[in-house]
Amino acid sequence: MSQEDLEKYENEMELALYREYRDVVNLFSHVVETERRFYLCNAVDVKVRSDHGEVYFEVTMEDAWVWDIYRPARFAKRVRVVTFKDVNVEELAKTDIQMPDQPF
Repeated sequence: MSQEDLEKYENEMELALYREYRDVVNLFSHVVETERRFYLCNAVDVKVRSDHGEVYFEVTMEDAWVWDIYRPARFAKRVRVVTFKDVNVEELAKTDIQMPDQPF
């Protein structure tokens, strides 16, 4: 497989993922962004933890969808993330998630 073929495949996978996102975003109430992943979910809990002077976040989500082109199954009943990096949690207003009919 050439580099060009690989790039074409990844672009097609990204477009398919965007289309899936567009189809499912209305099912969720929250967006959660970590340094590694982007999630949609219907319940989220963030706890600040400390261990030996190190502060980290424990994020638990329920009824989640994961933005990841390499995951064969993007829906998860429960997700737990532990991170030392920032976590962004937003509650979606229904007007915030009106998606265009055609991407790009």
